[in-house]
Amino acid sequence: MHTQKNFVEELRWRGLLQDMTPGTEEALAKNQLTGYIGFDPTADSLHIGSLIPIILLMHFHRYGHKPIALVGGATGLIGDPTGKSDERNLLDDKTLEANVQGIKNVLSRFLDFQDSAANAPILLNNADWISQFTFIDFVRDVGKRITVNYMMAKDSVKKRLTGEVGQGMSFTEFTYQLIQGYDFVHLYRKHNCTLQMGGSDQWGNMTTGTELLRRMLDEETEAHALTCPLVTKSDGTKFGKSEQGNIWLDADKTSVYRFYQFWLNVADQDAERFIKYYTFLSQETIEDLIAQHRETPHLRILQKALSEEITTLVHGADELQLAQRATDILFGKSTAEDLKSLSEKTLLDIFEGVPQAQIDRNDLQSDLIELLSDKTSFMSSRGEARRALKENAVSVNKNKVSEDFQASEDDLIAQKYLLLQRGKKNYFLVSIKD
Repeated sequence: MHTQKNFVEELRWRGLLQDMTPGTEEALAKNQLTGYIGFDPTADSLHIGSLIPIILLMHFHRYGHKPIALVGGATGLIGDPTGKSDERNLLDDKTLEANVQGIKNVLSRFLDFQDSAANAPILLNNADWISQFTFIDFVRDVGKRITVNYMMAKDSVKKRLTGEVGQGMSFTEFTYQLIQGYDFVHLYRKHNCTLQMGGSDQWGNMTTGTELLRRMLDEETEAHALTCPLVTKSDGTKFGKSEQGNIWLDADKTSVYRFYQFWLNVADQDAERFIKYYTFLSQETIEDLIAQHRETPHLRILQKALSEEITTLVHGADELQLAQRATDILFGKSTAEDLKSLSEKTLLDIFEGVPQAQIDRNDLQSDLIELLSDKTSFMSSRGEARRALKENAVSVNKNKVSEDFQASEDDLIAQKYLLLQRGKKNYFLVSIKD
C-alpha cells in the first residue's frame, strides 16, 4: 500500500527527482500515462548505475502507469555522446546483437513483460523502426524539423564542438539526439507514450524529443520529460565501481558475494541516500532505520538493510542467504562443512587477494610441517611452522590442527582447494594443479 499520493511525490522524498518539464506532475497525477526509458547496449549486461532507471520504471508501474523499456539496438550502433569526451568505438553487428539480448535478459528480471494487465510493461528495440528508414527519408522527415542551431545549443554538443572536452564530434554522434528524439515520436504514435524518463545527463536529448514530437505532429501534442539524478558517492568519487571494476547486475560478471559486500561496505552518508534510491521500503521504515543507525552507527544497521534488500531485488532471497553464509565464513564462526558448501567462484571471491600457492596432488600426502613451509611457503621455515602448531594457531579449512594432521582428498574444497589459516586473519589458499 502506497503512503505517497503519486509517482512524483514518491520520487521526490526518495531524492530520485531532478528535472521535469512543466505540467508533468499534473499529468501523472490525473491520468494513467505510458512512459519509457532507453537502455543503450554498450555491454551485454547493466551495472548498478543503470539500476536506478530500472527502479524508476518499477515505481512508475507500481503507481498504475505503463512502462516501456527501450533497448537501443539502433542508437547503440552510434553511441551517445552525452558526457563523453571522445568518440565511442562502433560495435559490430554480432557484438551488438549479443549486448541487446543480454540487456533484455536483465530487464526481464525486474519487469514482467508477459503480464496481461492493462498497464503491463513493454520491452522494445528501436532498431525495429529506425532500420526501416532510408537516409533520405530520415533527413527529410526528421532532420528538417530541428535546426542545427537548436542541436548545437545542447551542452553535450557545445562542449565537444568548442574543444572544451575531446576532439570535436562526428556527424554520426551529432545525429544521436535526432534518433533518440524520433524514438519518442514513434512510441507516441504506436503506444500513446507521452513521457520520457532517464538520468539527468539525458535532459538535452529528452527535450529534443519533446520538441521534435510537437514539430512533427502538433504544437499542442502532450509530451513530458522527467529525470533522476546521476548517483555519486558522498566523497565525490564515481559511483558503481569497486577496486575490481564495475558492479554488474549479472552474477557471472560480479558474484553475488561481491555484490552483497559492496553495499555492506558503503559509507554511512551514502547508505542514507542509497536505501531510499535502491529499495522499495516505505518512508516510515527508512526513517526509522536511519534514526536507529544514527544512534548506533557501529552496528551498520543501514548497510545491512540496504545490502539485504538490494541483493534480494537483483539476485533473489536464496542467493542472499548464500552471500550471507559466505560473509560469515570470512568474518564469523564457520566450519569445514560451511566452506565445502561454497562454489569455486564464491570461494575465490571471498579470498581474493589472499596469498596463494599451487601444489601437486601427491603433495597432499606431505607431513603438515612440510606442507606449511616447503610445499607452499605459507610459513618461512619448518621451525616457524612447528612453533605455530605448538601455539595452536594453525587451522586447515577453519579447523584447528596439530602436527600429526594429514591432509587428504576429502579435505579439498570444490575438489581443488585447502584454506590454511594462522591466527584470526592470516589466510592462505592452496590449490591443486590439474
